Amino acid sequence: MRENKHLEFKSKLTDTFLKTVTAYANYDGGKILFGVDDQGNTIGVSDAKSLALRIENKINDKITPAPDFLITTTNSGRVVCLEVRAGINKPYFLNNKTYKRNDTSTVEVDKTELKRLILEGDNIDFEELRSKDQDLTFKTLTRELKDKIGISKLDRDILKTLSLYKDSEGYNNAADILSDNNSFPGIDVVKFGENINIFKKRATLDRRSILDSYNKAVEIYKDFYQYEIVDGIDRHKVESIPEEAVREALANAIIHRVWDVDAHINVSMFDDRIEIVSLGGLPDSISEDSYLNGNLSILRNPILAGVFHRLGLIERFGTGIRRIRQAYAASRNKPQFLITEDSIRVTLPVLSGIDDLTEDERHIYDHLSRNISKPINEVMSSKDIRFGKTKVTNLLKDMSDRGIVVVEGNGRGTRYRINANA
Repeated sequence: MRENKHLEFKSKLTDTFLKTVTAYANYDGGKILFGVDDQGNTIGVSDAKSLALRIENKINDKITPAPDFLITTTNSGRVVCLEVRAGINKPYFLNNKTYKRNDTSTVEVDKTELKRLILEGDNIDFEELRSKDQDLTFKTLTRELKDKIGISKLDRDILKTLSLYKDSEGYNNAADILSDNNSFPGIDVVKFGENINIFKKRATLDRRSILDSYNKAVEIYKDFYQYEIVDGIDRHKVESIPEEAVREALANAIIHRVWDVDAHINVSMFDDRIEIVSLGGLPDSISEDSYLNGNLSILRNPILAGVFHRLGLIERFGTGIRRIRQAYAASRNKPQFLITEDSIRVTLPVLSGIDDLTEDERHIYDHLSRNISKPINEVMSSKDIRFGKTKVTNLLKDMSDRGIVVVEGNGRGTRYRINANA
């Protein structure tokens, strides 16, 4: 047993434990075991009942508001366990200071983090706060709404529906981030050459609607990672990195980042990968496993997420990671996710080998990848397939000739499946 972010050992009672109690109450809770040394060895306490009473009195006397906690004894009364639950009246203070856990240590929070705790305690997101600038224009948002869902005029009622405006308060920060000219950081894109000292392209996309920054970043991606192959009268688009994965990673970075820090989303483009880094890490109540498994039920910026959802830039809340992974389902190179307390880095590698498929081949391949084995008649009749039977047959034949698709059986019993060894 070792100390971690949610578990601390105390061989004896000193007032230093109160900082950790405050930190646990401010975030997602934890336990303190009294009678255990730093190595996790039980050394015991002399009087568990008396110690429990002293712990309770110190918490009630020193920490405001009162945190939610439970004291029990374990190991035949030799260890006192203090369990502190995540509080709902954040922030919690000890001598006019407040704390958070940083791995196995407890540290005082800075001014920015304190403001976040205050907002969380009031059940308010940063994007909901009234914007400092109330003279906002929305040409980009209007254009996107018209193109995507047919709304030609962005009036006050639509702004209210999008949760960007309230009669009593005016525009909020989410509206400011989406407005045409704003002071929020945007996206910094760099395409490196042979090494990090060579810049093939550099674009800092800020002081504009985040929607415009998003679209411009996608355009830069297309310049370096998409090309066309001409086959007779046909043109086939080839992607060295899936566009869907890039769009999902960018959208995730925008709707999940913290916006109270003056720093850009960083998009670093290399010959063999794209790295997208957003600030803020995960919300405190979301585990890394939940994030990676696509079980993201709590959004840091629900208003921005709602706008992106309406515009079709994200499919459903919490599905971005699954969609990125699905875009690499046929690839030996897989996306990587690095999550720290302060940031999330998504690495999208280039496709190789069997991944050099045309757009039409990718369409068939993605359809087959969702099934273990598919009869030919089901492939032909599937509503997911946008081609006629002749073209599907030719595509499958070409892919099977190259060993990408395996053909099983013959005639009406013919079945196709992805070659897992390709």
